[in-house]
Amino acid sequence: MQFTKYTGLGNDFIFLDTPQAQALRDPFHAAKVLCDRHTGIGADGLILLLPSDKADVQMRIINSDGSEAEMCGNASRCVPLHLVRHGLTAKRQITLDTLAGLIRTEIVDEKNGLVRVNMGTPRLMRGEIPMDGPANEKAIGVTLQAADREFTGTAVSMGNPHFVIFVKDINLVLLEKWGPALENHPAFPRKTNVEFVQVLDNQTVRMRVWERGAGITQACGTGACATAVACVLNHQTVPDITVQLDGGNLQIAWPDQQDVWMTGPAREVFSGAYLGDL
Repeated sequence: MQFTKYTGLGNDFIFLDTPQAQALRDPFHAAKVLCDRHTGIGADGLILLLPSDKADVQMRIINSDGSEAEMCGNASRCVPLHLVRHGLTAKRQITLDTLAGLIRTEIVDEKNGLVRVNMGTPRLMRGEIPMDGPANEKAIGVTLQAADREFTGTAVSMGNPHFVIFVKDINLVLLEKWGPALENHPAFPRKTNVEFVQVLDNQTVRMRVWERGAGITQACGTGACATAVACVLNHQTVPDITVQLDGGNLQIAWPDQQDVWMTGPAREVFSGAYLGDL
């Protein structure tokens, strides 16, 4: 089976084009096998590129644990580059069909792999995120008990759920302990991604992430967007910020509190053939 490996700031993915993606008997099992870093190719997720009747391509995102994600910001930057560089389209503005809806992308600098993505309008009501509590209420400054301590955060959906927690020192965050406890908190019926954020100044934040279904990753595009939204809602920063992640920086803008814009790099790492049985 032919594959291509991509990374968006260290958040890495295995890409299968349409013939290979359609040939999978069980994509959820395949994701767990292929993403295994010891016996497979190794990745945070498996990206299936499929035909769509309403966009240039359908992007299915299967996490390394075999669960399916509604949306992935870093993969959304990788897909347009893949389509262009492998001769699958000549467009520079490419629309992706995802479980979170249509995502519009633009390659702004192909040579350097720089892609801009309209990530859509964040969903702020508990019922949309989803999070327990009154469906038409925002979840700003919510306190939850997990891992034998209290966490105060803001819940945002970017097509997938996020819980953003502001901290004074990012280096003191026990991500491997606190992340899974919050991901699986009963307040989130579909689980949640978890972002810990230190505000460096009103235009710059440092963020670390525990991704639902993948664990600690080097970067999370939807998480960076949710962080920017939470920063505005909590009066922490201006609407156009740099989010510093373990894998590098993303530029996130929420200029009119409508659509969120994400700009950052993507890179093809290698391609090859997987010889195992799927």
